[in-house]
Amino acid sequence: MNATPRTLNRFLLGVLGLVLMGIGGGLVLISVWPAAARSWNGFAADAGEGVASALSSTALPGGSGSWIWALLALLSFLGIVLMTGWMAGQGGGRTGTLVSEYDDDGAPGRVEISGTVAEQALRTALRENPDVTAAAVSTYSVKGRTALRVRITLRQGAAPHLVAADATALVETLDTVLGHQTPVLLSLEAGRRLRFSREDRVR
Repeated sequence: MNATPRTLNRFLLGVLGLVLMGIGGGLVLISVWPAAARSWNGFAADAGEGVASALSSTALPGGSGSWIWALLALLSFLGIVLMTGWMAGQGGGRTGTLVSEYDDDGAPGRVEISGTVAEQALRTALRENPDVTAAAVSTYSVKGRTALRVRITLRQGAAPHLVAADATALVETLDTVLGHQTPVLLSLEAGRRLRFSREDRVR
């Protein structure tokens, strides 16, 4: 529900996995097949000579260094910038405003309702249920529209469908009070004691 670019992440992980598989397969092939080892030695020698020739032909005027090293440094810097941007794009999506709209009745103006209002109201009401051990409510911005994420941890022996029905009724009541219908993602989870037991479910 957050702003993590999952499709891009899966693509990058897939490409990285294929590259690592190719490298690993090549190393195994070189280690178990003498012909492949001889071919690799010949290729490595030719590649080394080619690199040495390229460095010597691209030497900077008045110095022994090559401009290729400067280009590699620039590419490394660009790679760091791209990685920083990719890391900054992970997660996110949280917002502090639940409702933001113009009021056409009476004096013109803009009406904004903080997400904290809904979060605290739902969290307090949910925790009054004896079948709920913990409740967390967060406000997110999804494709330009605000939504609530409600995570409920159930007590052992609780009936999930009854807790879900109570949570749905609370959300509908909140929509009526605020005069605004908000999309909600409801997540029911087992407690930690249940999670490490033999049956990972609410009994």
